[in-house]
Amino acid sequence: MTAEFQVIDLDIPAELAGLRLDSALARLLPQHSRTRIKAWIEDGAVLVGRQLPKPRDLVEAGAHVRLQISRESPTLKVLPEAIALRVVHEDADLLVIDKPAGLVVHPGAGNPSHTLQNALLGWDAKLASLPRAGLIHRLDKDTSGLLVVARSPEAQTSLSRQLMARTMSREYLAVCVGVMTGGGTIDAPIGRNRSDRLRMAVRESGRPAVTHYRVLERYRAHTYLSVRLETGRTHQIRLHLSHQKYPIVGDPVYGGRFAQPRAAAPALVDTLRAFRRQALHAATLGFDHPRTGQRLVLNSPVPEDFGQLLLALRDDARLAEAPTGRVR
Repeated sequence: MTAEFQVIDLDIPAELAGLRLDSALARLLPQHSRTRIKAWIEDGAVLVGRQLPKPRDLVEAGAHVRLQISRESPTLKVLPEAIALRVVHEDADLLVIDKPAGLVVHPGAGNPSHTLQNALLGWDAKLASLPRAGLIHRLDKDTSGLLVVARSPEAQTSLSRQLMARTMSREYLAVCVGVMTGGGTIDAPIGRNRSDRLRMAVRESGRPAVTHYRVLERYRAHTYLSVRLETGRTHQIRLHLSHQKYPIVGDPVYGGRFAQPRAAAPALVDTLRAFRRQALHAATLGFDHPRTGQRLVLNSPVPEDFGQLLLALRDDARLAEAPTGRVR
């Protein structure tokens, strides 16, 4: 157990017997919202006895509940900060941000400030009236790309419903280790890793998770993919591709060993070694505008480091195929 997590042990009192688990915990833990409690349950951070429950499960008197959750300061106040943002779309109802790799989305353990949420509050002070400064979804710290932010309660409700209904489309670009023969779909449930709370795992008891992918380019030992999310679980693309034995290049958690083609070009070796984050970019975001209903589809080009990685992979493949090139 690290200092980033805390354990809460509870016994269900008789007067709460028969309630849904999320409702009972909301009454026992009034300092936390029911939405947050439900998310903890769905993420596998709650045990009833030795079982992983669902939020709707009914509780019995005397049942023992254990929560293993992120340690967050209840007095943490998110302050505005002057952090430059790349805004790719803006109107009175919403904005779409192109997040750089390295920027954390929400404050939390180890990242109390200098986050996208701090930057949004610095960009528009009125966002302080909305939960999470209007952020509808999130990206991992070292994943770059598009995020939508609501600027009103009505917009936040509409966009959140689209996300839950899976009508908000999200497509990513990724470079994985290994040469894929074709595209496909990964349908594998995801839950918290039982031995490492910072990782996710494919588990039968996890939440449903579906990832669709297609091949854009093949190189000698890598594949460039377009990936579409049907669901949006924590670390979903990273975990699903690793589970298929095609981990994302540079992924420090699910990436496995360093890999390079046989007799790789020195430029490629240097580029691969210097790429210290997962090669994953949220390139396309589509949704219905909450006020007009018009479908908006926004795109983001890959950032410079990602582009350099693609160039190095292409150059290595071209050299290997040239008549005077290296023998594979």
